[in-house]
Amino acid sequence: MPENRKWYHLESSEVVSTLETDLESGLTEKEARARIETHGRNELPEKETIPEWKKFISHFNDILIYVLFLAAIITFLLNHRLDTVVIIAVVIVNATIGYFQESRAEKELNNIRNLLSSQATVLRDGQRYDIDAKELAPGDIVILKAGDKVPADIRLDYTSNFNVEESALTGESSSVEKSAESLPKETTLGDRLNMVFSGTAVASGYATGIVVETAQSTELGKINTSISEVESVKTPLLKQTDSLGKMISIAILVISLLTFAYGYFIGNYDSYELILYVIGMAVGAIPEGLPAILSIILSIGVRSMADQNAIVKSLPSVETLGAVSVIASDKTGTLTKNEMTVTTVHLENESFNVTGTGYAPEGDIKQDGQVVLPSQNDLLKQFLSMVKTVNTSHIRQDDDGQWIVSGDPTEGCLITLSEKATEEIPRHDIIEKIPFDSSYKYMAALVEVDNQKMIWVKGAPDRLFDLAFSNAEQDSIDFWNNKMSERAQEGERVIGVAYKKVSSDKETIDHDDLVEGLEVVGLAGIIDPPREDAIKAIKSAQKAGIKVKMITGDHRDTAMAIGKQMGIGDGKKALEGNELDDLSDEELKKAVLEYDIYARTSPENKVALVRALQANDLTVAMTGDGVNDAPALKRADIGVAMGIKGTEVAKDASEMILVDDNFQTIFEAVREGRLVYDNLKKSILFILPTNGAEALLTFAAIMLGLSMPLTPIQILWINMMTSVTISLALAFEKLDPSTMDKPPRPKKTRILSPYYIFRIFYVSVLVGGSVLFMNTTMIDSGYNQEIINTITFQSIVISQIFYLFNCRKEIEFAFGKGFFANRSAFIVSALLIAIQIGVTYLPFMQSVLGTVSIEGQYWLYPVLIGLIVFLVVETEKWITRTIKTIKTIKTIKTR
Repeated sequence: MPENRKWYHLESSEVVSTLETDLESGLTEKEARARIETHGRNELPEKETIPEWKKFISHFNDILIYVLFLAAIITFLLNHRLDTVVIIAVVIVNATIGYFQESRAEKELNNIRNLLSSQATVLRDGQRYDIDAKELAPGDIVILKAGDKVPADIRLDYTSNFNVEESALTGESSSVEKSAESLPKETTLGDRLNMVFSGTAVASGYATGIVVETAQSTELGKINTSISEVESVKTPLLKQTDSLGKMISIAILVISLLTFAYGYFIGNYDSYELILYVIGMAVGAIPEGLPAILSIILSIGVRSMADQNAIVKSLPSVETLGAVSVIASDKTGTLTKNEMTVTTVHLENESFNVTGTGYAPEGDIKQDGQVVLPSQNDLLKQFLSMVKTVNTSHIRQDDDGQWIVSGDPTEGCLITLSEKATEEIPRHDIIEKIPFDSSYKYMAALVEVDNQKMIWVKGAPDRLFDLAFSNAEQDSIDFWNNKMSERAQEGERVIGVAYKKVSSDKETIDHDDLVEGLEVVGLAGIIDPPREDAIKAIKSAQKAGIKVKMITGDHRDTAMAIGKQMGIGDGKKALEGNELDDLSDEELKKAVLEYDIYARTSPENKVALVRALQANDLTVAMTGDGVNDAPALKRADIGVAMGIKGTEVAKDASEMILVDDNFQTIFEAVREGRLVYDNLKKSILFILPTNGAEALLTFAAIMLGLSMPLTPIQILWINMMTSVTISLALAFEKLDPSTMDKPPRPKKTRILSPYYIFRIFYVSVLVGGSVLFMNTTMIDSGYNQEIINTITFQSIVISQIFYLFNCRKEIEFAFGKGFFANRSAFIVSALLIAIQIGVTYLPFMQSVLGTVSIEGQYWLYPVLIGLIVFLVVETEKWITRTIKTIKTIKTIKTR
């Protein structure tokens, strides 16, 4: 079978000839078997599954975890087996948290497989059979009817009132009228009206066609392939923690080697003793508690987002949300409800607005703000009765109480319109009808109302105008065309209604009966309504410096009109999929910064747009709900799927699922992401100076020939227990209200800014230097080494508690607004003081940590050092604030 054929461009007779089949008898069973042997069964290939143990092991593949393993090896070599067990336990807990958060991993291919139809009706050997869809072969003649799921990609040969729901594949919000005529080569996927695609559903009518693509060659199969080929993007946090871990590891290695060389060649240390000192210094420098606190803060963020109806599947994705600079959103079902809704009714001399959205019969028909009674407006009542009668759809509530439509969505919303009337609107019996067909674009019915027979017609307005008006009635044609154009410019689809009185003996109707005598009753303006919450969320996102792009399968004019209503774009500029295809990578990179609306897009276009945005160093969140969104969802920095109306494929390709399908939830998730990032930075700013001070103490001891100021187990206690415990308080800090008024941080922003490096350095020196001065003074005064070690140990911990209150606000005054907002800071501080008292005076803790009981006055040393640290840091913050204010004033004056 020829590959990459533009089947939609060929006449159906050419397709039959190319595939060597027969429209009347189909393939022979023998030929079908042979083709299945050649092309394979009509099913998507199984993806090799990753064993659960491998998924679990993968969570150990992190530089900071390697650092923890190094710490475990060191403590094992030092014969501190308890410390080794504790560190390994922390490593396992970290991995377990990550494993369970990400246990719902790659299921895209399985869920796409579930979209394939299980049965197909075919002609073989001249007979009609129902077969397993997996047994379809290229060249099979397939029969399709309302309610069927399309089993393969099929070139249509015959259609009758044939409409297909393709929103999951193309993003088209309303069902698509299909026909059998050939189309130009450049026709985009959403406009290939003579094709139906695997995984879509028949809304109404009847058709026959030729199977042209099966399995992986179908449009659905191409999406399946693209999902498997798209590489997931590493989150900014993972990139930065990898970089931070490597930097720390290299620094520790270099300093340890230099220290060993100095001690061995210059200090004349015993090599065994020197190794123990250097190992102690390395243990002090390693931030063993950092991976644990990162996981804890991210887990808190995950739980907080779950409370706000956002399910995040991987921990680092929480922080990624805080860096989002662009939200590239699918329109149908995401920004809009994917529920066609009549919003306006226009009669000859009056117009009405219709409230309520979706298929639920909730709302009113109003004129000048007042509810209209159909009994007081005969023409309106006739209009409502006509759209209800000349209709093949029904609306009903499902088991969950959601209103859904059975049949064509456009017809369904007209039923909803009639049900919104304050009075019962009759649905008359149809004596004879002409079914809708895309070739003539209307549906007609012969009815009898009050002993008067009439032909009621509903369809495309331009077609009804051609039937109703002669060339001499140009004023009437212009009047209705202007009405139609007004609604089209608002992004509405317009349906027209007309009627003709006939004699009482009329029993049948045909197209000739409509050639003259029709009178136009009115027009209905229909939209896929924007979500009210989405409009608010877009404004909030733009205020926070986040750009919103709309990507849709709809037509350009509709997309621009909806975009303008939602505050996206100016309603004048948009790019279509075929235009995107013609752009080079560099041109597309520039275009994505200029345009906000993208129409008639294919799945490949969506992935290309995401890549182009990322090429501009933007962090991209892609939202969607359809199968066609899945590759772009996976490619984006953070994929966001709708939980209620989203397909399983979209959900599993995403990192976040909105349980309530509320676009506002995305903004709340971004807010939570920024909070998580701020608290992560504060935790790093808090933890690293402790490690720096410990390393400095040990390094100075080696340089000065002093005894070890802290034992390795005391260092591990500080790093694993006190640092993590105190850092927990920072995990519960509240978001600064001004944070959401600031633009998102650039993608390449380092988690350790120059200011952070400066702060970490001088606080390390301040704490380490203060403790070292106290230590040497006490040695010179002849104090017992165990007492000195205990006071040194407590000085580090107490200085941590004071420094915690410095870190709660990056450069703002510690005692400013919100000082008491985070009760956790006070609870944790009190708890840690109690634990440290126990460590000092309880015999079993003394034996484990090598501490001794000290007299009350000795606690003044740790408190004094902590107070010095607090006051110096607050002074530095004041200076920093002052310099920043001066710079801001100068900048304003320069402008």
